[in-house]
Order: sequence, then C-alpha cells, then structure tokens
Amino acid sequence: MFLENYKKSGSVEVICGSMFSGKTEELIRRMRRAQFANQKIAIYKPAIDVRYSEDLVVSHDAHKIESHPINDPKLMLEAIENGTEVVGIDEAQFFNESIIEVVQALADAGVRVIIAGLDTDFLGKPFGPMPALMAIAEDVQKVHAICVKCGSPAQHSHRLSRSSKLVVLGEKDIYEPLCRHCYNDAIKEGK
Repeated sequence: MFLENYKKSGSVEVICGSMFSGKTEELIRRMRRAQFANQKIAIYKPAIDVRYSEDLVVSHDAHKIESHPINDPKLMLEAIENGTEVVGIDEAQFFNESIIEVVQALADAGVRVIIAGLDTDFLGKPFGPMPALMAIAEDVQKVHAICVKCGSPAQHSHRLSRSSKLVVLGEKDIYEPLCRHCYNDAIKEGK
C-alpha cells in the first residue's frame, strides 16, 4: 500500500464552500504544486461526477488534472501506489461516510490529504461527510463565491430547479451562488 511514507507526518486539509467559490481550482493548484516539488500524487473523484469529464477533475474555469473516478472511498486504499505522498479528493460530499476512515488511514500513514467539497447542500444543511472531514482536518479553508444578486460574499448554492433530490449535478443552469440575505429571500419567494 502506501506505508513507505509512515515516518512522515500526514495531514488533512479541507477546502470547502459553495458552488462557484473556487474549491476545485484550489485543489488543482495545491496538487500541481506538489507535482512541481516532485511529490508522488494521486487524485480521486466520485464516479457520478461526469459534468466535464469522466476521468479528469475539472474546475469551472476549465483547469484540469488527471484523476481516478471511484464509487467507494475504500477503493482508494486498494488503488493507491506505494510511495504516494499527496492524495487529492474532489467533490467529497458525494462520498459515503467511509471516506472519513479512509482519510484518517491515509493521514495516519504519512500522506498529505487535500479534500475539496461543498460544506452545505442546496437547503443550507451540512452536506454528507464534510462536517466530519472538517472536524478531523489540521487545516480548513472556507472559500466564497460572489453573490449573483448583490455582489456580497456568497456561501450558499441556491438551486434554480424545483427538484427535491439531494444530488442534482449541474452548473450555472441549475445553481447560483447567493449570500445569506439573498438566499433567504429566494427561499421565501420560492424561487
């Protein structure tokens, strides 16, 4: 597995925020820096996220990096190559709770784990395993989009469609970033 790193100090970093806040962009930036430093990296994403590519992590600004799409987070532990120093995980909110154990195992084995994901869902509630991942992280960075209504920092991913399903993949055609005030107004108005 990845025990070659055991003597190194592992860590967990979480990048969270609303849609269009730059989470994936920041993940790609950190992974590219690790590559530049000649560190061995591996990147994973949920197999359901095929918005831009089946096997690439792609930001809204079209920056991209190769990744391994998986359905079960435990597959990371089986797939990771010996000597991997940095693991990136995009769209972590879509994984089940086993991602928490996987991330702990990686960090405990000396791997730097960088996670990007939505901290809240379209209802404004904590999303999947993200709260637990933030709790075990050494570093949490919350990034913000810009509210499309008023220009304030936006922390909500407001869904424009009427679907009540928790997971609806989409872009600007289905979601918009809103600040707390504009999000609350939109919810009251039923928009």
